[in-house]
This record gives sequence, C-alpha cells and structure tokens, in this order.
Amino acid sequence: MSVHPMAGKLASAEDRENIPQLVSHYYLKQPDMMEVSQRVTFGTSGHRGCASKSSFNEHHIAAICQAIAEYRTEQGFQGPLFLGKDTHALSEPAFATALTVLIANHVTVAIQSDQGFTPTPVISRLIIEHNKSSEQQADGIIITPSHNPPADGGIKYNPPHGGPAEGEVTAIIEKRANDIIARGMLDVRQASYSQALASPLLQKQDFIQFYVEQLSQVVDMAAIAKAGVKIGVDPLGGSGIHYWPEIAKTYQVDLHIVNQVVDPSFAFMPLDKDGKIRMDCSSPYAMSGLIAMKDKFDVAVGNDPDFDRHGIVTSSGGLMNPNHYLAVAIHYLMTHRSWPATCKIGKTLVSSSLIDRVAQLIDSPLAEVPVGFKWFVEGLHQASYAFGGEESAGASFLAKDGSCWTTDKDGFIMALLAAEILAVTGKDPHQYYLELVEQLGQPYYGRVEAVATLEQKKVLTSLSAEDVTQELLAGEKIVHVLSHAPGNGAAIGGVKVTTENGWFAARPSGTEDIYKIYAESFISESHLQAIITDAKQLIAQVFKQSNL
Repeated sequence: MSVHPMAGKLASAEDRENIPQLVSHYYLKQPDMMEVSQRVTFGTSGHRGCASKSSFNEHHIAAICQAIAEYRTEQGFQGPLFLGKDTHALSEPAFATALTVLIANHVTVAIQSDQGFTPTPVISRLIIEHNKSSEQQADGIIITPSHNPPADGGIKYNPPHGGPAEGEVTAIIEKRANDIIARGMLDVRQASYSQALASPLLQKQDFIQFYVEQLSQVVDMAAIAKAGVKIGVDPLGGSGIHYWPEIAKTYQVDLHIVNQVVDPSFAFMPLDKDGKIRMDCSSPYAMSGLIAMKDKFDVAVGNDPDFDRHGIVTSSGGLMNPNHYLAVAIHYLMTHRSWPATCKIGKTLVSSSLIDRVAQLIDSPLAEVPVGFKWFVEGLHQASYAFGGEESAGASFLAKDGSCWTTDKDGFIMALLAAEILAVTGKDPHQYYLELVEQLGQPYYGRVEAVATLEQKKVLTSLSAEDVTQELLAGEKIVHVLSHAPGNGAAIGGVKVTTENGWFAARPSGTEDIYKIYAESFISESHLQAIITDAKQLIAQVFKQSNL
C-alpha cells in the first residue's frame, strides 16, 4: 500500500467526521438483515461497525445487550456487570442504550462514578478482583472500536475470567442478537434512560482510584520515581486520559501529558498511512506528534482509545516496532521477576521469531497461539502464562507476586514498563533491543495485504499442510507448514510456512475483503521481500488449484 500524501499531517476541516450526523444515524438508521454487512458480527475484538453504514446502530446494541443479559442469566452470573466506554462519538449513545437494556433485565451495572470513560484493562481488573472474593460472578462490557476511525463504534463482552469472550460464547450472543433484530426487536426489554440512572441496580464507583492504587502490584513504580525517569504521555484523546494525572500524583513520577484534548472527531490526530484518522499507537504516522517530541523525554508513550494497546517512543530510536518491544519486555520481565520457571511466554504466531530466540536464550517455555488475545486468557487467568502479547502492540503480564493482573491487553502497564526498564537497567527499551539483536540476530519484519473474494478467503481459512507442495521459500528449505498453532493446537485460520531463517503466515481478514501476509527474515530486507513474493505466488497457486 502506498503512503497517502497527507499521512502524518492533520486532516483538513472538510475531511473530518460530521459527528452530529453520525450520532443521528445511530438512532435513525436501522439494519437490513438481508445485508450481511449490517448483521451483528463478532470478530476477534467484538462487534464493530459504523452508524452511517447501518452496521452499528441502536438496534445492534440493544439486541447485543439483551442477548448478553439472557446469556449471563443462563450461566448463573449474579454479580455486577462492569460497563465501560471509550471516547469515540458512538460510544456515548451506545453506553446509554446498553444501560437501559441491562437495567431493564435486572442486571446490576457498575459504572465510573462521574459516568466518565473507562479503559479496557480497568474493566478486566475490576472483574478479576471482584471474582476473587465473591461467589456471585461479575462480568463486563466495553463500548469501544479500539483504534478504529472516528466514525466507527464497537462493543465487546468479557465474561467472569475478565478477558475477551471465547468464540463459542460470542457465537451464542451473535446468533441471539441477530434473531432479536430479525424479530423486530420484540424481545428487547428496555427502561427509559432516566429510569436506568435512578435504578438501585446502578452502582457508581471510582474506577480510577481503584486501578491506580493497584499499579504498584505489577510495575515497579518506586524505581521509576527514584530514578527520575521523565515520561511523556499522549493519550491520543483516549479513555485513560484522566488516569495519567492520578498515576503521576499517587506515585510522584515525572510524567507530562502532552495532549489533553478529548474530541470525538479526533481532529488533533495526524493522518495514518492511508490518509484516515486512526488512533493506532503503533503507527509512525499517527504517532508523528509524539515522535517529534522524543528528545524532551527519557521515554514517551501513547495509547489507543480504549488503552489496550501501547506505543513506545525513545529518544535513542523513536517509535519502537511493536515486535521489538515485545521481545524486550519479555526478556526484561523473565529476568527481573521471581515467577515460577514453568510460566510460559505467550505469543501469536504472526509475532516476531525474535521472541522464540529470547525464550530459548533464557530457557523459558514458549506457547505460540493463533491471532487474537482470547488465546492468552486462560493462561493469564491461571497464572500459567507469565506474559501474553500480540504483534499489534497489545500485551499483559502477571503481577509481581505471580498472580493474575489482567486477562485483557493493558496499555498502561506496557507503557510504564518501558520507564521501569530504563530506571532499573539504565537502558531505554530501544537500547535494550539493540543488545538483544547483537546476541540473537536482526529481524526484518513486514506485512502486506491483498484483495480476496469471499470464496478465496474460505479456501485460505481451510488450508492444510498438504496444500503446500513447494519445498523452498526464498531459496531456503521449508521446515514446517502449520495450519494449527503449536501452543494450543487451535486452527490458525490460514497457514504458516517456516524456514531456518524466515517465515510467512497468510490468513484472511475477518472484517474486510482482503487477506494478510505476515513475514519475517533474519537475513536481510531483500530476503524478506523474497519471502513475501514467494508467499504471494504460493497463495495464488492455491487459489488457481481451487479454480478461483
């Protein structure tokens, strides 16, 4: 994909989202169930859509929340449901809809005391802490489309383990929600908004104080303060914006918020690579404002709107590649925490193989799983995984005592860990990374996308090792062809092909008419490009054999 000429620059006024119109569409437009794109569809991170495209409207949220209320009743969950929202424009009306449906279904709902924003990891932490000491199990909903553009909305469900719901759970919710919409919403119970706010079932709690006071259980905040690490923070207008001042105050750390604006149009955001506003804290274009300030701080950090992702900027190297920081974080944590030696390192199969080499170096067990943070949930919940991380800049890890911290991605702790690494080792994460690759080799990583029809995506999803007949990849002998992840035996939904010094993985997108190729080489950039070229040819051959 070529870089848009406006990438890294602010959007012009006429290119910004019409927020009043968008919110109007949330209430006025209704989904056509004959259109697949307008049905409730749970991907790896819940249901997402756009009100103007009739894929995220009041009917969707009311039906989803009714389905969740019925599901939790069937499962016997009698504890509170923690409800959070991010700063996207559609999150506010969706939050209100969710509240009215849940209360009408006699669900005890806990929200932030001032009805403010709540990050994803905070909801996960609330669920886990509640369920440690109560037989009445709690769960949660987060209204967020993550880092998606301003026009999008999203909703995801976290059951009592605190992490993203498993596929079998979301399938139940998705089916029931679509049935409800198809039946004309007759099955939805819904109170008025004023009734919901006045209901004794509504609990208002100070989520900010709850979360901030526990941070020292997972990150060495005292070391950061003692070392005087100067931290720059750009919340990117996200849901954690009111948490950072409390973190600075509580732990007396030298922390500076460089952007305090909350604007549902996200007009302050530099455009991403494709010219769209996207709050992707792993993108050098979206993060160009913070990168320009890198010399003012020892470490600078950014997060996406629901704070489940992290972006790390250092004065020595700029914005870190997410894969590079994952490898650094894993090496540091596994050598600076007193966790059981049996604790596994969890990685997705499209994350860098540098992580594999780190695990081998420190003699720690590795678990490679399919794409999606849900595959780490059980391991983190049971504390058999010390760390779970995705190539898309999302991760979480155990508390210092080896207990579960969160079972969802936590952008706060990954950001603060960068400051801890500098405070404890005297090296920022980029310098730490350079020392790692000196021992383990330099990785060259890339990702490309290609258009694919629905039929082609189905073929790619069902690929097996027998479908790959080639013996060489970019001049090297193919040593493994995987259709299932070695860490848990789950289907990849595509294929991964490896050689001694490189690999590629191909899998279809769950939301777009494309497939993605991830690739890595430990030889050179030109070898990486050769891997990608061969991967494209291999996939094209598979499609040809299927007469597509």
